Amino acid sequence: MTAALIGKSVSRVDGRLKVTGAATYAAEFEVPNLAHAAVVRSIVANGRLASIDTAEAERAPGVIALVTHRNAPKLAYQPHKGLPDAAVGERLHVLQDDRVTHQGQPIALVVAETLEQAVYAAEVVRVTYRNEAAATDVAAVDPVLPTGKPAEWEIRRGEADSAFEQAEFRVDQTYVIPRENHNPIEMFATIASWEGDSLTLWDKTQWVHNVAEEIAAVFGIAAENVRVISPFVGGAFGSGLRCWPHVTLAALGARVDGRPVKLVLSRREMYYGVGYRPHTVQRVALGASRDGQLQAIRHEGHQETSTYEEFTEALLSATRFLHACPNVHTRHRIAPMHVHTPTYMRAPGEASGIYALESAMDELAVALSMDPVDLRLRNEPDRDEFKDLPFSSRSTKECYRAAAERFGWSQRTAEPRSMRDGRLLIGWGMASATYPMNYAPASALARLLPDGTAEVMSAASDMGPGTWTSMTQVAADTLGLPVERVKFTLGDTRLPRAPVHGGSMTMASVGSAVQAACRKAREDALARAGSNDLEEAMERLGQVIEATADVAPGDETKRFSMHAFGAVFVEVAVDPDLGETRVRRIVGAYGAGRVVNPKIARSQCIGGMIGGIGMALMEHSVVDPRNGRVTNANLAEYAVPVHADAPPVMDVIFVDEHDPHVNPLGVKGLGEIALVGVAPAIANAIFHATGKRVRELPITPDKLL
Repeated sequence: MTAALIGKSVSRVDGRLKVTGAATYAAEFEVPNLAHAAVVRSIVANGRLASIDTAEAERAPGVIALVTHRNAPKLAYQPHKGLPDAAVGERLHVLQDDRVTHQGQPIALVVAETLEQAVYAAEVVRVTYRNEAAATDVAAVDPVLPTGKPAEWEIRRGEADSAFEQAEFRVDQTYVIPRENHNPIEMFATIASWEGDSLTLWDKTQWVHNVAEEIAAVFGIAAENVRVISPFVGGAFGSGLRCWPHVTLAALGARVDGRPVKLVLSRREMYYGVGYRPHTVQRVALGASRDGQLQAIRHEGHQETSTYEEFTEALLSATRFLHACPNVHTRHRIAPMHVHTPTYMRAPGEASGIYALESAMDELAVALSMDPVDLRLRNEPDRDEFKDLPFSSRSTKECYRAAAERFGWSQRTAEPRSMRDGRLLIGWGMASATYPMNYAPASALARLLPDGTAEVMSAASDMGPGTWTSMTQVAADTLGLPVERVKFTLGDTRLPRAPVHGGSMTMASVGSAVQAACRKAREDALARAGSNDLEEAMERLGQVIEATADVAPGDETKRFSMHAFGAVFVEVAVDPDLGETRVRRIVGAYGAGRVVNPKIARSQCIGGMIGGIGMALMEHSVVDPRNGRVTNANLAEYAVPVHADAPPVMDVIFVDEHDPHVNPLGVKGLGEIALVGVAPAIANAIFHATGKRVRELPITPDKLL
């Protein structure tokens, strides 16, 4: 039997496929007789289509079909809401009527022999509109409580208002985060092919079964008749959680054309065709005693959403339990606008909410003349004060101390502008991080072969965090086989069902199912063969042994509050003449349960740190308030971090944490928490360097000059 593999740094099993170009992404599948599609999109934010002149486009070379609301088949659009869908409202019904609800809405589809022919024909479709007043400026929209019970959106513990007024030290500020777009390397693409009433979709997605069920509902067919294939995903960060309108358009084009159709969104289209992190405005008011004990927290925030769906995320959740405080008041609202619906983006809700909370905590530390780490340690809770439950495990103190020691925090001088490197201003800042442990029902199949190898499968996704590798590792560890003798397969609705690949739940859920299936198969084989060695047992049996397993959470959430926790420390250098900020060092410490593969886990954390740099210093979708158009919908003007922006030191510490309550593997997930806390730590470091507090991201040079 091989040595234990869980906890070992194993290189990516799919690495060679990716670096050699052998990995096949959604747009790369070879399907015979393929046609290509392009979308005509609205250039107004609200109104109706007055006319669509398609004559020139229909005469263009290579055009096979041109579909508008006037000739499109009426689609069933039966009820369906997957986990990532907005709970309130109805998804966009594409090409079903003349109503326009947002800039970039699909209003026509061209299918042609080549991509170039389809794009050209789409460009010569002439459209006129009957414009109506549009709400496209979030600052001009009055936020409202989301639909549902008011108690769900406004939560009180104690008497925060009076406690704040009586507090000796107070901070009351507003923090703004602009809209951010995901910008993965791989653009969204779908190939659709019908055979009678059966449909195959090669699609970029983080949840193959959700795509199958959504498209089945749209076309009024059985979900079993829709097969979705998505083995490799070139980044998504949450943008691939939902099934977006382009998937319906590809299937619709293939239905009308009678041939397989490929639809690939351009980079610009991705700013309108899929969701984004919504613009948020948050007010945080903190009250504390002279010794730093929090007496009151008031945190309210609102975010943009579309007029046809209410998108909400966990913007204020962490505020209710991250720091101990007897009096807490949170209020969450939305601003309905003529935009397309936002969606989840890495660490949704927590990344935004904790930016505001941890910035305010730093401001309170300054007001108290107290070390920011000491302030947090003084307000470390013994239990979840919101749920009134014990934490299944919480290593926040250990994270603060481990990261502070590695960073050299004790050498920090507290006064702003007191640390320099030549003419550069040096700043040190820190922030807390947390993200919930999510665990969902999942299934897996393990098949042991007579030659001593194993095939393991589940319909999970891998958008880059290493699902292929970590699942192979769990399977090999459980079976007692070398990694190279285990083949894991994912990304196909014909495989056992897996939950959405998001929310840091894949290892907890799919990993637990893989472990259970492999354990069943191994025990069965050994029992049948009367052997203690699996390879020997399979050779003796000479037949395939197969086992399936279904896992699901129990009542743990009723008994424990389960979260990963962390601490992020940052050093920045700010040019006082140019206002340019460079991140020099980041140290992150995380208590995230069992770490299956430290090498891949470290990569996850480094990716989150880089994403946090983008959030803090660069990323900003500039929306024209006149019409909702994103003016920088490209990678030339929407700045994202590149190699030159990466700090030379990105140090990751995993605090040893054993948590038997969270799931069978004892994992909590790292994909989301790796981003949480980075932006406020950078903002706090910039204040320490410059003495200037910038409360609206990104912190660009103009805001520091």
